[in-house]
Amino acid sequence: MLLWLIVIPMLAGALLALGGRRADPLAPILAVGASVVVLVLAVAAALTRPAADAALFAGVRAGFAVDALSAVLVVTVAVVLAAVLVFAAGEAELRTGRFTGLMLIFAGAMLATVTATGLAPLLMAWEVMGAASWALIGYHYRDLASVRGAHTAFLTTRTADLGLYLAAGAALAGGGGSLALDVLPATVAGWRDLLVAGVVVAALGKSAQLPFSFWLSGAMRGPSPVSALLHSATMVAAGAYLLVRLNPLLASVGWAGPLVAWIGALTALGLGLAALAQRDLKQLLAASTCAQIGYMILAAGVGGGSAGVLQLVAHAATKSLLFLAAGAWLTSLGTKQLDRLPGAARRFPLVGAMFTVGALSLAGIPPLSLWVAKDTVLSAALTLTGPAPAAVGLYLVGLAGAAVAAVYSAKALWFVWQPASDAPSTDDRRRAAVPGHTINQMEAECPTDRGQAKGLEQEPTGRVPAMAAPPLVVLGIAAATLGILPVLGRGILAPEPAPHWWELVVSAVVAVAAAGLAWRAGVRLPAPDLLQRWWGLEQAAHLLLVRPVRRLAEGLARFDDRVLDRGVDSAAQATVSLARLLDRRGENTVDGAVRAVAEGARVLGRWARRPQTGQLHQYYAQASVAFALLATLAVVVIVVS
Repeated sequence: MLLWLIVIPMLAGALLALGGRRADPLAPILAVGASVVVLVLAVAAALTRPAADAALFAGVRAGFAVDALSAVLVVTVAVVLAAVLVFAAGEAELRTGRFTGLMLIFAGAMLATVTATGLAPLLMAWEVMGAASWALIGYHYRDLASVRGAHTAFLTTRTADLGLYLAAGAALAGGGGSLALDVLPATVAGWRDLLVAGVVVAALGKSAQLPFSFWLSGAMRGPSPVSALLHSATMVAAGAYLLVRLNPLLASVGWAGPLVAWIGALTALGLGLAALAQRDLKQLLAASTCAQIGYMILAAGVGGGSAGVLQLVAHAATKSLLFLAAGAWLTSLGTKQLDRLPGAARRFPLVGAMFTVGALSLAGIPPLSLWVAKDTVLSAALTLTGPAPAAVGLYLVGLAGAAVAAVYSAKALWFVWQPASDAPSTDDRRRAAVPGHTINQMEAECPTDRGQAKGLEQEPTGRVPAMAAPPLVVLGIAAATLGILPVLGRGILAPEPAPHWWELVVSAVVAVAAAGLAWRAGVRLPAPDLLQRWWGLEQAAHLLLVRPVRRLAEGLARFDDRVLDRGVDSAAQATVSLARLLDRRGENTVDGAVRAVAEGARVLGRWARRPQTGQLHQYYAQASVAFALLATLAVVVIVVS
């Protein structure tokens, strides 16, 4: 069962992706059917907890298992995959074998990642997941911005992924030859620190935490269903899952837990502020994804793994819902710019209602799911952290991040629920301020591309596909009700320690007050340029990493051209000159010697042919002379001796 759970999406995805346009007519049906099968298998695996194991290399095995932790992730991934593929079936440009195939391959890799019991199979699945995400983000490969976003995401996460290779090497060197996850804490000290460092870097990079967060901004150029799957329940959650899975390893070294916890808390606050400044709805949701994943990282750092899992599940439902709603508006209205979305929730009431549920959950408004989930994380930070000042500091930073989440969620709601207006947007006014131009004149200059003249990202359809309704409703119900899991669940779904009543009240009051103030402020909320650029993280990466590496590469290229290449050229030229000198000076001598040897051989040949007369009596005479000479030689030798 477990192997089929991984193989079915991988195999179906490969067949659809390789089928080309011939697979397009049946692609949505086959993809949705495969996702339903995966969902059934995921539920069955969560109930039966299967395991599989096979030899991979000498001393290294490829093991997969469903336990209490991976069972939650397997079902979550399967549910979101099915919802996203049903939603995508309503968009004409996504009803292709290439899109659905890549989505299934990615989901299969994620399922392998969360069920792997060793570093070796985890690394393989991790690599496939990264490659599939690159192809999905750059799905619109004719759009240079999409391609650039895909490259940025791939290169950034791949750079961080090198940490897993470092971790595997440290485990092998430190005695963990099997690379099984449960034996990694027994790695020899020293090597264990290097192992933990590699895991932490890889996890932070994949989960878009500081300082790697900027790659998620460019990844928003991909289709909205891609964002709903990759950037809510799977790819960005994979790093947090890995840290929760390896929590005993983090606890085995003193520095890892506090470092991870503070990075998570600072990301929750810092990227929340970045989300607050965004004018693009998907960019707002992307920055908030980094912030919400930060709470999972915080939980992993303080040892509250169950709290992190609850946050992961609640966030998956909430953020998938919000990304799909944003995608529905992008398809129907042709834009995702907040100042162009007033009236969107009123025009499409179902989408507006479900978006409202997701936004209120994201804001932490009780009794919706992320309210309880965040408080379980904050309670773990306050209870499980060592020194009291550190615990209080983490709690306050996390609470501040929750307040910011309420503000940017209310900001998004304010824009989509405002009455529609025919007044030009802020960007339109800015362009119209150019001397000699008005908005009407700009539209008239390009009458065949009216959507772009109006500043729209794509041609609007004016409707929301009927296929969008079921997944939105299902995810909306999940976003509203998953908060009761701590009450109904057991084990991993009932986090310990549970938040105190006063913690729930404090966070509720903070969230409601912050959301109320944001609603009253509306469009007047500040949007500093630095926060719009995600704290300038990408520019800093270019300045501190990309440019030095490029300059080093250019310097090495010049060294290669001027020293190494020139040395090779000089050696070749010297060889050619020596050959020419030998040709001029030594050729005659060598040729003369060869000719002399040949002439001597010919003379000897002529002499050797003379006795060959063919007459028998002459041969007898020659033999007699030869015997006489031999006899004489024998006599001389005897006399001399």
